Amino acid sequence: MSLPAAFAGCMRLPAIAAPMFLVSGPELVINTCTAGVAGTFPALNARTPERLDEWLGAIDAALDARRATGPDALCAPYGVNLILHPSNPRVQPDLALLVKHRTPFVITSLGNPAPVVEAVKSYGGLVFSDVVHAYHAKKAAAAGVDGIIAVGGGAGGHAGTQNPFSLVREIREFWDGTLILGGAISDGASVRAAEVLGADLAYMGTRFIATREAMADEAYKQMIIDSTPKDIVYTDAISGTNANFLWPSLEKGGYDREALSLNVGKGKLKPIADEAKAWRDFWSAGHGVATIHDAPPVAELIARLGEEYDAACAMGKSGVCKG
Repeated sequence: MSLPAAFAGCMRLPAIAAPMFLVSGPELVINTCTAGVAGTFPALNARTPERLDEWLGAIDAALDARRATGPDALCAPYGVNLILHPSNPRVQPDLALLVKHRTPFVITSLGNPAPVVEAVKSYGGLVFSDVVHAYHAKKAAAAGVDGIIAVGGGAGGHAGTQNPFSLVREIREFWDGTLILGGAISDGASVRAAEVLGADLAYMGTRFIATREAMADEAYKQMIIDSTPKDIVYTDAISGTNANFLWPSLEKGGYDREALSLNVGKGKLKPIADEAKAWRDFWSAGHGVATIHDAPPVAELIARLGEEYDAACAMGKSGVCKG
């Protein structure tokens, strides 16, 4: 296991709040980082490169101010997600801004991370690549990434179908670098479980949608609170790539649930502009909705997660698995 130095000694628990399209913004990132969990957002959430430059500047200023309050102040690093698919015309201008701001870590999706690795490592930043199969993890490792994000079955957004237990153990057979595990992680006990499996950090998305600082519509947050795993539908009909969505939002849009299940695997990735419209109207979430019952401020949520994590750690020391 390998936790990067940038993450050591500055976090309440070993977790990253995943970048969520149209949900994560500066307010969520700043409040997440200052509460002790690494915050992230997709570059495309800032609608123009100029806006992205503003967001990065605001986050840098807020986190610098936090660190200036004293050596004991929690202040986790932040990261930005870059979609590398050819349909995204902003890859190069956005990457240039990340280099300008020396963004601590960059998360790559849907493409070869090698050019991003070269650019980000030029200033000492980290590159994590998200994958849904061990095959893709090996390609990311060959490209020189610092970390692999294993997005297991049950995760919100673009996710695979492989059980997280299986996926993380398979990747650990050949990868001894930083490993981040996502997939239905919504409480502190699950964060600890990810560590026990061999991950260095947990990747939490759905749980952070239902927070006060998330940019999500209030109806979206309430739908997450009201939903259970049976309300999650895995389909490629929305973006052309398989992802998990909340059935009530799909039903409202006129979709037939049985027809969606027959279309899995037949889609084609849509251009970024079309996908943005789709994700605005159809809301994504993962199986982690099972234990989400409120939408608190981020600081309150992370304090709770930390207590749950501590309790899980203590259980391991005093329970039947005590060494």
